[in-house]
Amino acid sequence: MRLRLILGDQLSETVSSLHNVDKINDLVLICEVHSEATYVKHHKKKIAFLFSAMRHFAEDLLNQGYNVLYTKYDDEANTGSLLGEVKRVLNIHRIEKIILTKPNEYRLFSEILKWSEILGFPVEIKDDDRFLCTTEDFNLWAKERKQIRMEFFYRNMRRKYSILMDGDQPIDGQWNFDNDNRKPPKAGLDIPQTYLSAPDLITNEVLKVVDKSFPDHFGDLYPFNFAVTREQALEALEEFISRRLQNFGTYQDAMVEGEPWMFHSHISFYLNSGLLNPLECIKQAEEAYHRGFAPINAVEGFIRQILGWREFVRGVYWLKMPEYKSVNYLEATRKLPSFYWTGETEMNCLHQCVSETRENAYAHHIQRLMVLGNFVLLAGIHPDEVNEWYLLVYADAYEWVELPNVTGMILFADGGVVGSKPYAASGAYINKMSNYCKKCKYKVSEKTGPDACPFNYLYWDFIIRNEKKLRSNPRMGLIYKNLDRMDHEKYITIKSDSDLFFNKLEKDEKV
Repeated sequence: MRLRLILGDQLSETVSSLHNVDKINDLVLICEVHSEATYVKHHKKKIAFLFSAMRHFAEDLLNQGYNVLYTKYDDEANTGSLLGEVKRVLNIHRIEKIILTKPNEYRLFSEILKWSEILGFPVEIKDDDRFLCTTEDFNLWAKERKQIRMEFFYRNMRRKYSILMDGDQPIDGQWNFDNDNRKPPKAGLDIPQTYLSAPDLITNEVLKVVDKSFPDHFGDLYPFNFAVTREQALEALEEFISRRLQNFGTYQDAMVEGEPWMFHSHISFYLNSGLLNPLECIKQAEEAYHRGFAPINAVEGFIRQILGWREFVRGVYWLKMPEYKSVNYLEATRKLPSFYWTGETEMNCLHQCVSETRENAYAHHIQRLMVLGNFVLLAGIHPDEVNEWYLLVYADAYEWVELPNVTGMILFADGGVVGSKPYAASGAYINKMSNYCKKCKYKVSEKTGPDACPFNYLYWDFIIRNEKKLRSNPRMGLIYKNLDRMDHEKYITIKSDSDLFFNKLEKDEKV
């Protein structure tokens, strides 16, 4: 008899740990455990989503004749850890081997590598073949290059899977339509509602458990409307393809107050937990283009997020860990401001994005990068503080995807492994891509002074503060030429305004 352990982000019947399963004699173990729910204080909705999806997945396996052992969080005998639950099974059943798919977080993978010695049992760890690029193939690709860049990796993946290709060349003659995907929001946009699923009996039971067991965790638990089964996740994908994909490209960078979902797909929850597989999502979008339902800029932009960026950051994660977790190229030291938990700030853009994150366990990529991320970059917040926040607040966050996005893309803490330059911006960018500035206490048109948008002077303070590290970056040359031409009085005012702002942050005063 073999014990097949399924982790909470491996909710797919095609997962490698179930390959060649003997439904009658093998045991499938799925566990809700304290150690995984609390290694950071995950958003309540994230825990509820995973527990409910796990229970529905187990029920589906049972209905198909699998021999499933399931540990609920509030079971009296629950040991609180994956290893403890495995030991409990070994004490009851005659197990000859433990089989599982490689965890996608280095933390957990390192723990499980020790199990065979601890347990005195053979533990077989299978590769996770739900991804489209193996870590071995990524490492070989990266080894041949002085710099690894997502764009060139993405082109290789397009060719490998023949996605949006005309022979060996991209359809419509371009690999990337990102320049067509930066339109600001216009008045009167008709933005469809995201997919909503009413909680069933299983989900309602989970919600009660989460409400009782995680009262001090971040975020709003209700309302809860995530898809929690594969069938529902497929409905969410179809709804995106039919209702939002056609406008996704044009407005993927746009932000509108009170519209957290915009035209995005909101399927990362389901991709990263295993309810959807990446290639089926890519193929459906590609088919929408070929059938004339969605334009090339929308379809290519969506596919690039999955086939390009998602696979790229996973490759970077396994290529660079464990050292990657401790890099801090810009030597940032400040603590994360309290308003990242409360949303209580006079900066309306940050108030909107934090509030929507608390409510939904979701924010789209420009909110994460150019508002929430831009601020922590400009303010010099320590990478550990920022990484923990991003990991726990979003329902689609796992370290393999979160860490390269935050350390590399948001903070430039890796010195240029993921991105070729810091994604720093003043308030002008936020004003262009959103309507947040219209209701803000601060004036985005003012560069310095008490009424000025803090992003404006913090941007230049960041450029000044990090000059030794950034001036030699070829993509920063023009910015430093502008700094060289800056009036000395303005230079002094920027430093003074920034110091006043940081003093308020340190005293936890409202800013």
